[in-house]
Amino acid sequence: MRHTGFRRTAVAIGVCSSLVLAATACGSGADGAASGKTRITVNCEPPRSAKTDRAFFEADTAAFEQAHPDIDVVAHDAFPCQDPKTFDAKLAGGQMEDVFYTYFTDVRHVVDLGQAADLTPYLKELKSYGSIQKQLRDIYTVDGKVYGIPRTGYSMGLVYNRALFRKAGLDPERPPATWEEVRAAARRIAALGDGTVGYADYSAQNQGGWHFTAELYAQGGDVVGADGEKATIDTPEGRAVLRNLHDMRWTDDSMGSKQLLVINDVQQMMGSGKLGMYLAAPDNIPILVKEKGGDYQDLALAPMPGGHATLIGGDGYMFRKQATPAQIRAGLKWLDHMFLTPGKGFLGDYARAKKHDAPVGLPEPRLFTGAADATDQRVKQANANVPVENYRAFLDGNGKLRLKTEPPHAQQIYSVLDGTVSAVLTQEDADIDQLLKEASGKIDSILARD
Repeated sequence: MRHTGFRRTAVAIGVCSSLVLAATACGSGADGAASGKTRITVNCEPPRSAKTDRAFFEADTAAFEQAHPDIDVVAHDAFPCQDPKTFDAKLAGGQMEDVFYTYFTDVRHVVDLGQAADLTPYLKELKSYGSIQKQLRDIYTVDGKVYGIPRTGYSMGLVYNRALFRKAGLDPERPPATWEEVRAAARRIAALGDGTVGYADYSAQNQGGWHFTAELYAQGGDVVGADGEKATIDTPEGRAVLRNLHDMRWTDDSMGSKQLLVINDVQQMMGSGKLGMYLAAPDNIPILVKEKGGDYQDLALAPMPGGHATLIGGDGYMFRKQATPAQIRAGLKWLDHMFLTPGKGFLGDYARAKKHDAPVGLPEPRLFTGAADATDQRVKQANANVPVENYRAFLDGNGKLRLKTEPPHAQQIYSVLDGTVSAVLTQEDADIDQLLKEASGKIDSILARD
């Protein structure tokens, strides 16, 4: 599911630029032609409207080209980094950039279409590969072959308002660790009155299905069985998710009367100080402050309640099938320089980010392990400009949870589950067993199309 923050807001253009690639296709063709250089096209350059990010990206790419004078990088920008409406058409038409952006959920699809280059023989060219978290590397590994490189990762947690916790007599240093505690805290916060909502959730535009999935994982359940053939939502864990939402909405009245909410609605509620808790990733926090009126001091993050698992997502880069060996080697070097050197590059130059008033010190993304992670965290902490202590519970608790990716055919499944969640939140007499049975049948039909 799409998330927020720049790492999900810039993308490849769907057509060639006649000014830059006048005689070539969108891919860079024969390695760079008359210049004698290896030319690679890449995407997800920040759009010109994101002036600071665009300047950083251009400066980092220029520095890379200076350090590698035999490589020419042609970057494409657009919004967002991947447009589902054009992604498959670009793949099928051979118009994808040599190095192209993907969500974690795209990997199997791109490989199945036969449009991804096998990077396995070239991994020695990527100095950072061994330092990247294994569970993230594994996402881009299909049938023992590596088809992509992760760039960022996120995991879901519980965003909560410390000021409202204090006002409701709750301890902000001890956020809810179970769904029973979430429900109890939501009641206390809603009882403050004046339009205050204890807990909010999404239930439209596929976002309700996304959050149902996250909450099901947190309960210890799953959306699809291990064989990928049948839904596994009509279970005690699935019923627990819907029963909890139903009871908070109708028995406790702690979710407010306005439903069919989407991410912008909930962020607005939290930023205005009228919401106690909702599920999100750390990248929501700067949006709550910079766009929705929130205060860093009031916003905190805890791990997913329940102690079982959390939903993870993220992005990375794959290489088009037609890329030459020279282009693959050049692209891997570019990824190392831009995104995968701890404490440096487009995502890791924390001193530069701080200088330009970008938030530094959020608990994610956390891409590396071992010495690389230690270096990255040390530089981040040295430049932190947000209250990192507010995220300590998230950091401490997240390491104890299983990390689970989104289900196959995620968007189609989320569309089905949207109706399930919205029914529970808008109909007091909703039949939870029947809703799960119907949704399960629809998901089985989606899975059967493979």
